[in-house]
Amino acid sequence: MSVILSSSARVAGTLLIMGYLLSGAAAGAQTPADTAAFGRLVSAVSDFQQSPIARHGTVALSVRRVRDGEPLISYNARQSLSSASTLKLITTATALAVLGPAYTYTTTIEYEGTLRDSVLTGNLYIRGSGDPSLGSWRFGDSFEASSLLKTWSDAIWGAGIRQIQGAVVADASLYEPLLVPDTWPWGDLGNYYGAGLSAVNFNENLYRVVFRPGKTVGAAATVLRTEPSLSYLTFANQVTTDAPRTGDQVNIYSAPFGNQVWLTGKVPAGVSEFSVKGALPDPAYQAAYSLTRQLELDSIAVANPPGVYRAGTGSSGSSGKRTRLLQYKSPTLLDIVRQTNFQSINLYAEALLHTTARALNPKATTTERAIDAISDYWRSKGVNLDGFRIKDGSGLSTVGALTADNMTGILSVAGNEKYFPQFLETIPVVGESGTVRTLARRTEAAGNVRAKSGSIEGVRAYAGYFYATDGELMAFALLVNRFTPGTNRAVTSQIERILSLLITLPGQAD
Repeated sequence: MSVILSSSARVAGTLLIMGYLLSGAAAGAQTPADTAAFGRLVSAVSDFQQSPIARHGTVALSVRRVRDGEPLISYNARQSLSSASTLKLITTATALAVLGPAYTYTTTIEYEGTLRDSVLTGNLYIRGSGDPSLGSWRFGDSFEASSLLKTWSDAIWGAGIRQIQGAVVADASLYEPLLVPDTWPWGDLGNYYGAGLSAVNFNENLYRVVFRPGKTVGAAATVLRTEPSLSYLTFANQVTTDAPRTGDQVNIYSAPFGNQVWLTGKVPAGVSEFSVKGALPDPAYQAAYSLTRQLELDSIAVANPPGVYRAGTGSSGSSGKRTRLLQYKSPTLLDIVRQTNFQSINLYAEALLHTTARALNPKATTTERAIDAISDYWRSKGVNLDGFRIKDGSGLSTVGALTADNMTGILSVAGNEKYFPQFLETIPVVGESGTVRTLARRTEAAGNVRAKSGSIEGVRAYAGYFYATDGELMAFALLVNRFTPGTNRAVTSQIERILSLLITLPGQAD
């Protein structure tokens, strides 16, 4: 382990650091002016690291002054560790920097062929730009799926089309077909948080399976329906019933572009219906399928089944000229970033990774190349990315890693950019909002720390900003990896203690 503190008042901290060296908790330390505040914090982190909760894992903390990027605390902060969803801060900061807060995605409804006497001889297309919010319910009624489909159908009707002698085709050719990172766990892919990215996304690429629990514990739970209807999927259901109020214990297994879904786990008794969220295997197809059904409801006949045009496949594509019927604009990037950070939406983060990377380098057509483009951007800003080994934009990958110093290095640079005030507002407030609304609620940290949380198996992570006692803006990253199973509550208690001590730090070294 290592603890590195800022260079000021080195002599004042000699005894403190000697204590760490003798205990084996630290090496190579320097001390700030307010030794007591920094000492209490480092002592708390060291106690956490040496406790039964984390002694077989790693606790890392980096604290950096934003104004000049000066690192004030670096405890295990140069070790590459899983960041979980705190990675979304880097993805969203990069998107705001490169694309701008007012950026919007554009989805286009267009057709090819001839339109004569209300009959379209040709295909109708949904041309996607990678908008992850397409059909989402998070941005108001006009953006959600049913309103969106009705808007599109009305535009098609308004163009005089009553029959389509072709198909509704989702044009997802902007992206490579397989944009599910290959390091995502198989067990996540069928669940809503493991939804893969497409150039045509729809309803956040999720659906719901509605169960009827059995009347007794252990009884089979019946699948009643899916929302929306997914007649093209086949379900193998092994879900049983657990005690009342035990919550969602269902795992959904499916593969991209497949039509077979496996359901395992348990749902609680005591309710007439219980729904769980799954990931659409082919969101572009679902968009085309949903629009086809809407057109039929609105008395616009479609001759052929829905299709998808994918990059490099040649299927359902066309070389003919298309006529634009409608351009749909997404909510602003700032609104999408806010939802990404407050609700920790993996799909949004992956979309922002790819959209930003393509703006930086049009040849960044794969996840690996997208990561290279993002990394090059921050290196060009002077950030040290030694140990930066991310594998996606969301942090869902279990093998992706970065250092706490990587995180605060990027956050401190972002803190000096013109978009920063808007970016800061997209980060939840500890004890008040987002995924940290219940964290440290009864401590001094509540209302005083903005943090993005991250959690995957064996990992708890937090990163963000706070103001020091002298008003200096500070960036921090706290990564806890491979803690003892079954100690979540104890881990939370330790994290809350550290967050409470953060806000006692001064920002000035002298």
